[in-house]
Amino acid sequence: MQLREVSPSDHAALHALWMCTPGIQLRAEDAYVPFCAYLVRNPGLSLLAEEAGAIVGCLLAGHDGRRGYLQHLLVDPRYRQRGIATALIEAVLARLAAQGIAKSHVFVLDAAPQALTFWRARAGWSEREDIRVFSTVEHNR
Repeated sequence: MQLREVSPSDHAALHALWMCTPGIQLRAEDAYVPFCAYLVRNPGLSLLAEEAGAIVGCLLAGHDGRRGYLQHLLVDPRYRQRGIATALIEAVLARLAAQGIAKSHVFVLDAAPQALTFWRARAGWSEREDIRVFSTVEHNR
């Protein structure tokens, strides 16, 4: 397994993987143009895992100058339990730390029970019960 930075040319393969992964909710911001803008805004922080040339996992990451944000962590079900998610997380957190970002957040949907179980079991991560997240309402575009 090899980790490498995500590039714009990976969008189609990643989008296909996201679409078939329960618990990943896609929005207009996951389209090609916003995806590329995200990579430009957060250079070198989003990684993918490859096995024999095929993408088997990914983790998008960025920061606002104070906190890191992890998004769309997934590993193809056929490749789970091999430490790929852990490798992605550790590599991304190291890259964020190199930019002075010591604390990160991940938002996990209630509709993603496997993801909830995964994050609840991660050492060094704790589930917040003191905040609620509010988002702007998406309008048909």
